[in-house]
Amino acid sequence: MNDKLMECLIHPVKNRIYIEIYGKEQATAKDLVAKCPDIPQATLYRHLKSMVADGLLNIVEKRQVRNVTEKVYAVSFHLEEHIQKRLFEENDGQAYFILFQQFTLGLLKQFKAYAQQENINILADGSGFRVAPIYSTFEELEELSKQMWALVVPYREKASNQQKLRSLAVITTPPVEE
Repeated sequence: MNDKLMECLIHPVKNRIYIEIYGKEQATAKDLVAKCPDIPQATLYRHLKSMVADGLLNIVEKRQVRNVTEKVYAVSFHLEEHIQKRLFEENDGQAYFILFQQFTLGLLKQFKAYAQQENINILADGSGFRVAPIYSTFEELEELSKQMWALVVPYREKASNQQKLRSLAVITTPPVEE
């Protein structure tokens, strides 16, 4: 299963299909044709069929539209549970990487929705991303994480109508060998 997901995420057409369905939570082939008009329909249907067979997508509903049965596709969310189990029980690097990809797909979904709005103002909207290289021991990193969480806690509840819901994502990369 993990190899099939990895293959999907590096294949340009399958990746687009996967991200579109992931972003909408559910989609029909008709929805995908509208969002990806450059993908030939035969290619789209072939990839949908293989992604269902590989367990990457589920058919969550079938609708009768005139004389055709329209399928509604969704990402196989049980995959995350499988990956987390492997990650914690086996300390599996590949499972960890796939989980990280799921995390970044969620961020991509949010950034894509924002970027597609007509009147964005990146500075005024407070959008951005940063990298801050740090040197730390494991214990120092844990302490920094606790301090950062303590800073975030007061902002987890809406206190006024002027506040807007945002996501603050923190990624700690593995140590770099010098």
